[in-house]
Amino acid sequence: MRRLRQLAERTPPGRERYVDLLRALAITMVVLGHWGVTAIGYDHGRPAGHSALADLSWAWPLTWLAQVMPVFFLVGGYANAASLAARRGRGGTATGWLVDRSARLVRPTTTLLLVLAAGAAVASARGADPTQVRTVVWFATIPLWFLVAYFVVVALTPPMTALHRRFGLAVPVVLVALVALGDLGRLLGPAVLADGNYLFAWLAVHQLGFAWFDASRAGPRRRRLPLGRRAAGTLLAVGSVALVLLTVVGPYPVAMLHVPGERLDNAAPPSLALLAAATAQLGLILLLRRPAGRWLRRPGPWQAVIAVNAVVLTVFLWHLTAAILLVGLLDALGVLPTPPVGAAAWWGWRVPWLLALTVVLAALVAVFGPVEARTRRPPPTGPAGDGGRRLRTTLAVIGYAGLVAGLLLNSRAPKAAPAPLGLPVPALVAYLAGAGLLRLLRSGWGSRG
Repeated sequence: MRRLRQLAERTPPGRERYVDLLRALAITMVVLGHWGVTAIGYDHGRPAGHSALADLSWAWPLTWLAQVMPVFFLVGGYANAASLAARRGRGGTATGWLVDRSARLVRPTTTLLLVLAAGAAVASARGADPTQVRTVVWFATIPLWFLVAYFVVVALTPPMTALHRRFGLAVPVVLVALVALGDLGRLLGPAVLADGNYLFAWLAVHQLGFAWFDASRAGPRRRRLPLGRRAAGTLLAVGSVALVLLTVVGPYPVAMLHVPGERLDNAAPPSLALLAAATAQLGLILLLRRPAGRWLRRPGPWQAVIAVNAVVLTVFLWHLTAAILLVGLLDALGVLPTPPVGAAAWWGWRVPWLLALTVVLAALVAVFGPVEARTRRPPPTGPAGDGGRRLRTTLAVIGYAGLVAGLLLNSRAPKAAPAPLGLPVPALVAYLAGAGLLRLLRSGWGSRG
């Protein structure tokens, strides 16, 4: 508590605390949403989980608020723009910023992958079915699917901020048009056109975070994002109307989360309907900005936000592992409840289920949270001059490419493909090589520039 109080007291007066609150709320809602809609049953005598949304169609409109990944990319855009501007204000380079910025993401992600691989290796050595090992690890690494897109938008922050300075809100407009083109591919063919939506949609939301950062700074800004209540109300109304038209009247599913059996998935890849939901969410966020800002000036709420954000990625990365551990424990004890979705017993199990998962996740965060919370700045050493900067940039690009390739290979690999390590070996090698290269850059050159 003393350290939290000290961190709260050292908060710069100009910090947009609301951004930190939104990040913490977004991840908390993701965790509770995944846990809450999970239905557990048995498949060939083994515990298996699936989404309960297919049996809860009345709850689909609730996903318009529960799908909060756009919020995370929005606040990510704000935070990345602010961090990059501060770095450049101190005379630093985009490459140095990227290498340092990656550390907070890479450390907890690497820890998760190494622990899962080690656990899978032990299970395989003890005679576990490699296919089952892969299935369990595949489920535990579902959060990494989202992280692939976030790694990419972070890496693209320097060039995308340059585009933002020149073209402003025209950039997300173009990206939304590309998402619409991808959706036409899904509806009319070829479906491969929609693959680009994984990048274009999240980049569009990330760009709005840049605009929000510009608007929050003192002084006039061209093509800035209006923050007034009238503009917020307009965004909320336009986004809501577009969402209703696209889903109730148009061809898109009402649910903004994956629903088994639906022809289209609004989240994978992101669709125009999801961007309409994001627009409405942005309007609501701006409407609540001032009262939330006043509330966050109080010591208690602000300290709570600091505490959550210190381990927010750890919470996100390990929340499905917590579910696996709890299900495995209850199954081993022979007390795993598997009531049908929607039955009174299923609803009655929601509260103890969430509480038990919270306890398991808290234990995991206590063990692995310090990996994320630890921050160390390496000494400013490394090669100087244009040649040294070019080398650092090249190595940073290679390292980041390794990270993304590794995570992408894992997400694309079938969940039932035999894998003694739980992860495809090429995916693990590519990721660790990229992570190692970025760590080398940071320890030797990362703080220079």
